This record gives sequence, C-alpha cells and structure tokens, in this order.
Amino acid sequence: MPRDRSDVDDLRPFEFRAPDEVLDADAVYTVFEIARLLQGLDPDADLDPGTEDVLLDWAIPWMVCNRESFVFAEPESADEPGYYGLADA
Repeated sequence: MPRDRSDVDDLRPFEFRAPDEVLDADAVYTVFEIARLLQGLDPDADLDPGTEDVLLDWAIPWMVCNRESFVFAEPESADEPGYYGLADA
C-alpha cells in the first residue's frame, strides 16, 4: 500500500553508478559478484540465498541498461556462470 510522502524521513535521488565506477578494468566478474559490488560488498561476501536473489534483481537490469559497457567471457564449464568485464578496458 502506498505511504504518504510526508511519512518518509529520508528521500534521496535515485542514482546508479556507471560500470567503470563499480568494476576493475583488469578483472572479469560473475553476475553474482557484480551484484555484491553494486551494494558496496566484497565480491566474495557470503550471502543467504534470499539476499542474493534481491541483489540480482537490481544487478541484472543495471547490466542490461549498461550492456554497451560490458564484454562477456564464456564459463569454464557448463555448470558455472559466465564472466563480465568492462568493454573499454
């Protein structure tokens, strides 16, 4: 249910960082690692599955909107995720 705007104490601009502000140009990352980095977490941070799902819900659309900034590396095996890096590295 919507809340009355006056009931909210802290309203901030809705901003996303650019890929080059989040990722190291000399590295490639899984989408799971990118999701953590977007939240300011260590890419190896241990998260419960529910939290990881929420972070992925933010990371995947961010990656799609910034798709021209990314390159893709095939996974090492069929049961592992692919890797993404900056296109202009």
